[in-house]
Amino acid sequence: MTKTDTSKENSTLFHAQSIDKSVEMLKTNLSSGLSENEAQQRLSTYGPNQLKAHNRKSIFKMFLAQLQDALIYVLFAAVVITMFMGEYLDGIIIIIVILINATLGVVQEIRAGNAIEALRKMATPKALVKRDNQVKEIGSEDVVPGDIVILDAGRYIPADLRLVESANLQIDESALTGESVAAEKDASAVFSEDYIPLGDRVNLAYMSTLVTYGRGIGVVTGTGTNTEVGKIADILSQDSETKTPLEVRLDQLGKTLGKAALAICVLIFIISFFQGRDLTEMFLTSVSLAVAAIPEGLAAIVAVVLSIGVTKMAKQNAIIKRLPAVETLGSVNIVCSDKTGTLTQNKMTVQEFFTFTDKTQKVEDQSDLSAEAHLLSSAMVLASDATLENGDSTGDPTEIALLQLADDLKIDRAALSSSQPRIDEKAFDSNRKMMSTLHQQEDKFVIYAKGAIDSIILKCKHIVEDGEIIPLTETHKTILSDAADAMSDKALRTLAVAYKPLEKQIDTENFERNLVMIGVVGMIDPPREEVKDAIATAKEAGISTIMITGDHKNTALAIAKELGIASKRSEATTGAAINNMSREELESHIEEYKVFARVSPEHKVNIVKAFRAKGNIVSMTGDGVNDAPSLNAADIGVAMGIEGTDVAKNASDMILADDNFSTIIAAIEQGRNIYNNIKKSVIFLLACNVGEVITMLVAIGVGLPIPLIATQLLWINLLTDTLPAVALGMDPGDKDVMKEKPRPLNDNFFSHGAGRRVILAGILMGILTIVAFVSGYYLHGYSPFADNIPENIEEYARTLAFLTIIGCQLFYSFSFRHEYKSIFRIGFFSNKYLFGSVVVGLLLQLIVLYVPFMTEAFKLQAVGIKEWLGVFVLSIIPLLANEVVKVFTRRKIQ
Repeated sequence: MTKTDTSKENSTLFHAQSIDKSVEMLKTNLSSGLSENEAQQRLSTYGPNQLKAHNRKSIFKMFLAQLQDALIYVLFAAVVITMFMGEYLDGIIIIIVILINATLGVVQEIRAGNAIEALRKMATPKALVKRDNQVKEIGSEDVVPGDIVILDAGRYIPADLRLVESANLQIDESALTGESVAAEKDASAVFSEDYIPLGDRVNLAYMSTLVTYGRGIGVVTGTGTNTEVGKIADILSQDSETKTPLEVRLDQLGKTLGKAALAICVLIFIISFFQGRDLTEMFLTSVSLAVAAIPEGLAAIVAVVLSIGVTKMAKQNAIIKRLPAVETLGSVNIVCSDKTGTLTQNKMTVQEFFTFTDKTQKVEDQSDLSAEAHLLSSAMVLASDATLENGDSTGDPTEIALLQLADDLKIDRAALSSSQPRIDEKAFDSNRKMMSTLHQQEDKFVIYAKGAIDSIILKCKHIVEDGEIIPLTETHKTILSDAADAMSDKALRTLAVAYKPLEKQIDTENFERNLVMIGVVGMIDPPREEVKDAIATAKEAGISTIMITGDHKNTALAIAKELGIASKRSEATTGAAINNMSREELESHIEEYKVFARVSPEHKVNIVKAFRAKGNIVSMTGDGVNDAPSLNAADIGVAMGIEGTDVAKNASDMILADDNFSTIIAAIEQGRNIYNNIKKSVIFLLACNVGEVITMLVAIGVGLPIPLIATQLLWINLLTDTLPAVALGMDPGDKDVMKEKPRPLNDNFFSHGAGRRVILAGILMGILTIVAFVSGYYLHGYSPFADNIPENIEEYARTLAFLTIIGCQLFYSFSFRHEYKSIFRIGFFSNKYLFGSVVVGLLLQLIVLYVPFMTEAFKLQAVGIKEWLGVFVLSIIPLLANEVVKVFTRRKIQ
């Protein structure tokens, strides 16, 4: 075979081909298999049966990529400027911040790139193949298209197969399709449609799925990346990572501040030139002011705030892999959740059962159960090949659920099996849709049979009711049918059971004749108990929960209704319907649906992308291999930590250590508070910086002396860009944050009046600083516009301006605790970090002012109590003014 042949075969829809046609296309022999020579030739043509590792960037390239950001460029400019001015310590600190952030980003990228490797590890079991007319076990990496693979219970499937034989074959495909129940396979099936959902292709088997029952033979149709798992790996390997909302906002802010800093620098220098000021001094001053306009501490503050958030969330069982994802959680307004194992327990459970004596009963209602109820459960236990001991189980999930039913009804299964040992059986097959077992009961015998209702009822001539075996009538059939339909309407999977007492042993051909109908059970993979409340909380917070599953539509809709996700049938659709939609049609109708059933991994990705295209910020939860591409495509991918596969965990941004859906809601609450804290820090920093810019621009514009020299500006910047800003980022969370709606996608740091607050606060602080500056001259009998003012008078005026602007910024930080709640209600001490930072800031001011060499370095003068009182009065004005504004804000929103 050539590589051209390969691409042709990969596009073949093998579910629509007969066995003979498939074997012919794959050029193989069912009886003898491939020859070793042919297998080696195909191995060289197709390559090993492994998923290709994604070509990763080198660590150096990843490091450089972390530095390609507008805010980082601005910070580098700040480094150059501060170094040029001789402020080497500031420059070194900025460089350290940049390097730490870049290193953290590289570490996160390396960890996130492990999804393909996890897939490769999943796909390397041993394989039983037929070659040269001999059955041999080989490494799965050596399997090639055309190989004849032998399947039996407990064996992982090494590659994608077209089944050619199946005997009661059942395969657990939950990691690929999301369906809880093992899929029954039928090699003889041939489909006429081109598109059949993955979970419905009963004549195919897929790499990395597990045989749970029966046996089969298949011919390999695809290996490595040409398998369904390989398609998922290919989707994951595509470089489609997008920036989080926080990264986008910080990037925009960095560009804006960079342009603003340059404009300020040029403007002040031009004004000074025309005013005839000393150009050397003004160059340093304008550059210092430009540096002051850039909050170079912002990157460090954001990193600190996010790290604190990650630590808190880890204690709440939410493990964050990528720091900016913490903030993104606060923006989420759509949570797309896989059903199996996420919203449900991933464990089939009997909910109801019916006997002609008890009628329909809930399992939890065990009062006055009849002998028929115990007979029904006993029959289900005896006609079973599953095991369940101390919570550990093996076998078909349906049979495991029936064993649990017996435990719920307080039946001693061990004693039951011992008293009625199995001596013969007629195994389940997909044509009969039932199985029967023969048991010896003392000196008599009994047959138990379970299976589909339609199959069992045809074998029955009697029913058991009130302890008596009576003839089966049409009325009985109607009653039984109505009971089964009622269960089906609740999306319960139904299973019937019958028996037949015997005086002597009979052969298997007569096992299933003249049976006695006992009853029916209805089972489902039930919702997790805590999920309903979590979904309700999310709804109150403006967050919609969407179910995306590979399971059947009726089952998914029933669970969705019970959980409060959907209320009507029109809110559910299927993968087949999505397949018939164009991308534009899907995007236009996407918000009409709450449940997406019978979908493939590609559909999941398209659904997530469609929601995002409508302006939503989307979280996707899941645990299986099939969820990995959609986890990767979502704004926030959330994997289950206990039941989740390594592939899902590595493709996600967050892992739930307790697999609890409600943990997602707690994480969203934490994410909202974290974003609010980051916004507080950003707005505070910008308001302070605007105050400094206004002070300098107004003073220079009206012809005043320079109120703050370069070193003073850098000190102010260092003081306010660290202590209060970081402390605001550590503010305790607002308990009312989940009563708010999610932030819109176009929301930014300046939304909801924050930009106006920055400007007004900056203007107010600038005016108060100039007032203090001018007062310094007049207190000594000088006009600030006069010529030949003594140097000590200028230092005195600058000292008052220096103390006032820092005092304004330190006290004003308290007003940022909440947008409209008063600081007097919240309390000055409820954020001990902020209170401590203000105290430390004031102490540092005392050091600068009263330690002689510091005073001389910053060209300041020591002042007395009278000056300090004046500075204090001016400094608390912004805080008090903001409290007055909050009064009107509260009245407006009430």
